[in-house]
Amino acid sequence: MKKLILLSAALSLVFVSTAQESTGKEKKAHAAFESFAYNKAIDKYSELDASSLVIKRNKALSYMRMHESVAAESLFREIVNTDGHTADDVYNYVCVLRENEKYEDSEEWMKKYANMNVTDSRGIMHMKALGSYQRLQKESPDFTVQNLDINSEQQDFAAMFYKDQVVFASSREGTKPVRRKWNWNTLPFLDVYIANKNADNSLTSPSLLDGKVNKKFHEGPVAFNPAGNKMIFTRNNYDGESSKGVVRLQLFSSQLADGKWGKPEALPFNDNEYSVGHATISNNGKWLYFASNMPGGLGGVDIYRAEIKEDGSYGNAINLGERVNTEGDEMFPFIHAGSEMLFFSSNGRVGLGGLDVFLAQVKPEDLSIGKVMNLGAPINGSSDDFSLILNEEQTMGYFSSNREGGKGSDDIYSFDLAKPFTFGKLIKGVAKDKQGEVLAATEVTLFDLLTGQDEVVVTGEDGSYEFIVEEDKTFNLRGQKPKYFDGTNAADTHTKEEVVIVNLELEKDPGLSLYALVTDKQTGAPLDSVKMIVIDNITGRQETLYTPKSGDYFKPLVDKKLNDRGSYNIILEKNGYLGKTVTYNTEFDREGKYEVHANLDLTLEPIQVGADLSKIIDINPIYFDLNKSRIRPDAAIELDKIVKVMNENPTMVIELGSHTDSRGSDNSNRSLSDRRAKASAKYVSERITNPDRIYGKGFGESTPNTVDATADGGTEKQVITEDFVNAFKSKNRKLFDKYHQFNRRTEFIIIKM
Repeated sequence: MKKLILLSAALSLVFVSTAQESTGKEKKAHAAFESFAYNKAIDKYSELDASSLVIKRNKALSYMRMHESVAAESLFREIVNTDGHTADDVYNYVCVLRENEKYEDSEEWMKKYANMNVTDSRGIMHMKALGSYQRLQKESPDFTVQNLDINSEQQDFAAMFYKDQVVFASSREGTKPVRRKWNWNTLPFLDVYIANKNADNSLTSPSLLDGKVNKKFHEGPVAFNPAGNKMIFTRNNYDGESSKGVVRLQLFSSQLADGKWGKPEALPFNDNEYSVGHATISNNGKWLYFASNMPGGLGGVDIYRAEIKEDGSYGNAINLGERVNTEGDEMFPFIHAGSEMLFFSSNGRVGLGGLDVFLAQVKPEDLSIGKVMNLGAPINGSSDDFSLILNEEQTMGYFSSNREGGKGSDDIYSFDLAKPFTFGKLIKGVAKDKQGEVLAATEVTLFDLLTGQDEVVVTGEDGSYEFIVEEDKTFNLRGQKPKYFDGTNAADTHTKEEVVIVNLELEKDPGLSLYALVTDKQTGAPLDSVKMIVIDNITGRQETLYTPKSGDYFKPLVDKKLNDRGSYNIILEKNGYLGKTVTYNTEFDREGKYEVHANLDLTLEPIQVGADLSKIIDINPIYFDLNKSRIRPDAAIELDKIVKVMNENPTMVIELGSHTDSRGSDNSNRSLSDRRAKASAKYVSERITNPDRIYGKGFGESTPNTVDATADGGTEKQVITEDFVNAFKSKNRKLFDKYHQFNRRTEFIIIKM
């Protein structure tokens, strides 16, 4: 079922006005809808006029609340493409698209929602975090998640530690002589159970909690004080209904006496007109956190805090504010034993679908909320994930989910945690132009230099952005905006400061610019971390930079005007790749961006150990005079190409191998090739750093070449043996000489990079 369970069912259901005349069938359908009988409502609405927007909307909401998101998506798609649809229709469509993992579509519709309701915090947050689903979907290796055998085919959720046991809510059958069912999902009402907790975090031997807790309607979830002798739990209001005839949820406390829980007492926050529930108590026993849709909140269901005084009375309910709450639903709070971490679930914040679990920093000095983060996968997914608790040592815990693969409607999952949660650092800043004006709608990318991961936000009207990141790491920031050149900056969290201020400055496009894209020659993928040295041959000015993840470079030409001439040397270097230098000459005869890579080859060739460098770069055959090993001028030109590459790659080691054909004796060929190899290696070594990085070796005729000889009757990988060559001696002298020439070669084998 849709996990606005319990609270949301009673809290945030919005009844649709049906002021127009309704038929008898319509009244029955609306009555079923308004009494939470969604299965029945779907059947009734299916019998009515399918063109009515109200009927479509109520039917779509019924599917949505029954967690039938595919059917809900189909109906909401029709609704949002029909005149008269509302902003809420668009938002609901966004939600079901996320549940169906259609994240790109959901973001497009969220943009429309944000334009329809510009003050809604949900739209504002999502616009600042477009594409974040890609990061949240990557499963954290810190969590190991396990579905528990204790789960039934019904609802099991909201686990809570109690001494060495675990208490939870369940609608499992077979434990009471009479089982009443709830209209919403036709499952039995919830009761509170207690189970044994084993060393492997499994739960066994579930039984109804003793005492005066469980009655005929909903009971649970529960919370306990540090001493374990006071319980606060959620249950239906048995004594009254709201003015609209709705039975709300309320909070009750019970004291433990003689091993049993005593008569429940209502908390002062209860009211017939709204619901309160989902309690959690701080480890010092001084603060109660709970969820409610009481008037004055930010949205449907908000999280509140109230002081528990020494005499057991309660202070006023304090809304946790917009750092936690949204116009959507926030619920299932859990305050960790250290009192500095608040876990809660929300369908209003940026997430993967349904309810996601979030972690909020609670500052001990004033209990204000600091950083808030989505826990991501595998805790969160496209379904409802909620009610997370964590042990004091931060090694294990439990959460609930209705994800695929479970045993029932909602299941309890255990998790092991590899390392404690940390809030890390906050990187924040403002995007401005060179005149100091803030730049709204600037796309800011945070790039993790170590992992290669990135995160993108879009600045609001104030030009601000912020990222929560790990400590002791280095990041790159890049701001992009149409008609502006990219602004970049570095952020370093090797600091004691909790907030690292890093601003971005973007320069307005002056009309002329250079753009260069560096890619891998084999894959065509952009190359990051390429050292690029750009030299203006006219002014002599030089700029050195490293390409970002996108592999490109922008250069605003503020000192150039139309009909000026431009000349630039561009040097490219990257470890593991063959460096190169290109010269770009142009006349700026039009305004706009001049793409260097459209005219020059800016691809870099990856260098692999064992490869022949002569096949990677353009080297012509190296010739020697007959029976000589002196380096001829034409050979020196080719060897200078090797010198250049080795100086650009100062760790490269080369074995220079010289080979002859089979004419002549073995000994003479070996001796001649060895002299030629050593002479060639000597020429190169005298011109490179660390001359020991190249050595020569003569192979004579011992290692014949392999070539494609299919055109001459050979194979695709023909070894040019003496027998193969001699077969042409009498019948085709040209081929005889040709294949001898293939064996006379110099190879530059890369031994080390």
